[in-house]
Amino acid sequence: MTQPELREAIDGWLAGDPDPSTRAELQGLVRAEQLSEVHERFARPVAFGTAGLRALMGAGPGRMNRAVVRRATAGLVRWLLRSVPEAARRGVVVARDGRHHSVAFAAETAGVLAAAGIPAWVFPAGTPTPLAAFAVEALRAAAGVVVTASHNPKGYNGYKVYGPNGAQVLPADEALIAAEMARAGPATAVPVLAADEARAQGLLREVGPDVRQRYLDAILAECRHPGRGRDVVVCYTAMHGVGGSLAVEALQRAGFESVHVVEEQQEPDPDFPTVDFPNPEEPGALDRARRLADMVGADLLLANDPDADRLAVAVRTRRGDLRQLSGNEVGVLLGHYLLTQGPRKPRPLVLATVVSSPQLGHIAQHLGAEYAETLTGFKWISNAALAREASGAHLVFAYEEALGYAVGPAVHDKDGMGAAVAMADLAGWARARGQTVADVLDEISQKYGVYASLQRSITLPGASGVTTIARVMEGFRQDPPAAIAERPVLALRDYATGRRTSLGESRALELPKSDLLAFELAGGARVMLRPSGTEPKLKLYLEAQGAPGAGEALQDVRVRVSATVAALADSLLALACARGLEKDRG
Repeated sequence: MTQPELREAIDGWLAGDPDPSTRAELQGLVRAEQLSEVHERFARPVAFGTAGLRALMGAGPGRMNRAVVRRATAGLVRWLLRSVPEAARRGVVVARDGRHHSVAFAAETAGVLAAAGIPAWVFPAGTPTPLAAFAVEALRAAAGVVVTASHNPKGYNGYKVYGPNGAQVLPADEALIAAEMARAGPATAVPVLAADEARAQGLLREVGPDVRQRYLDAILAECRHPGRGRDVVVCYTAMHGVGGSLAVEALQRAGFESVHVVEEQQEPDPDFPTVDFPNPEEPGALDRARRLADMVGADLLLANDPDADRLAVAVRTRRGDLRQLSGNEVGVLLGHYLLTQGPRKPRPLVLATVVSSPQLGHIAQHLGAEYAETLTGFKWISNAALAREASGAHLVFAYEEALGYAVGPAVHDKDGMGAAVAMADLAGWARARGQTVADVLDEISQKYGVYASLQRSITLPGASGVTTIARVMEGFRQDPPAAIAERPVLALRDYATGRRTSLGESRALELPKSDLLAFELAGGARVMLRPSGTEPKLKLYLEAQGAPGAGEALQDVRVRVSATVAALADSLLALACARGLEKDRG
């Protein structure tokens, strides 16, 4: 973008921004001649990614602000009126988390909908994302919008769009919404109805408490062994998010009376004062919860992220230490438990993403269940599950390794609260059998093999980071390695071209195209890399597996397989640096 083009874009944005605070922010950046910062905000407008729109908050088209939200909702309105019959009668669910500006962004969304004659079903307070997704179908709404940045740092916010089936819309519809958004013109030209007038016209409606109770009933119905082992001691943290009260109520209604919460993290706080990064995957994020768990002698630690769609788990082992489980370990535990316990449904179905461990697929095959893989993101998982359910399958469980789980068919998105209840139910069942959750995982490993996985993320912010990530991905495509950690590459799956290549032969992949590379290695190992769809990161996924040799202890197998994964990670990182990563790393 040339200087005259940037100046013209700035003037146009200032003229169309309805928010005086962001106008002043942009004007201040221009006066201070922070041109690189201004250029970055205009060079890459906020776009739909893995989970809707998501970006840092601030002024300009490359940030989340009232103007972007207003224009996005204008695009949504145009798409709805053309794509969803009776949208003006059915309305749209509007929910928000507890972040800075979420109240204002939700109000903008509702106001634009109302001005177009589409009722907005609004939750009266901060709402967990799973409950909002559930409400879309429960109210037979035409769509849903959740203002949230999920687990991102405090400077971020976002905008998720759900279709009438209660699942996040797929990229084809996101592209249509984005095209309508581009045609909407400046934000000040988008009609917005004031809340009082919208309410008087019946276009602003409050979601009633019955939806919350129906949601609780639905997730509690998935308990396989109600009443067993309910003396399990649970430690829970809401991570300063909006899931605290509902998660605790769900656990208590499931019969777990000894639930101890991290009080300083239980209520929503947009500044996340006790964590640097409100993602339960991040090192140190669970420090306070671990201290409380040790203080109260908890058997199980459960942690939601700020919008409660993810769940982190740590379990007490027989040695007395608290072991945090990976997303893959939780996925395998819950998937195996839900498939093997309780009444068996016809055509039981489990799903996972391509970057998740293949172990659940092997278990499902052994148990005679249907299994499918999708691209990364629950928009793919939920829509794939709905398509298979339409042909007679019954969803039992779905997950992605980044701590996202769906227990049963009630919520067509990942649900950290439903997963928390299921995990506590599993822990109670294990307790009743004289076991720990770690013992159950050992049983699964003995029967199906030991799988070890590792995910590494390399943060590369700004426009230069985007360039570096693209350069690295292209470097692997143009110069694929023959071996990684001395393990020969047997096949390359390039999801951007939709081809799998092995020994010079190529065949089509079944999944939609995506910027993802997967290298299949000798010995059943694999490595994958892709740009994150929600953060400025390059993500690396490493996986290895092994079975106990004659007389080999299970722990020794875990050490051996984990060492393989670590070697794969080091080798892949070195290869990434050789393909351009070092040019933008500190």
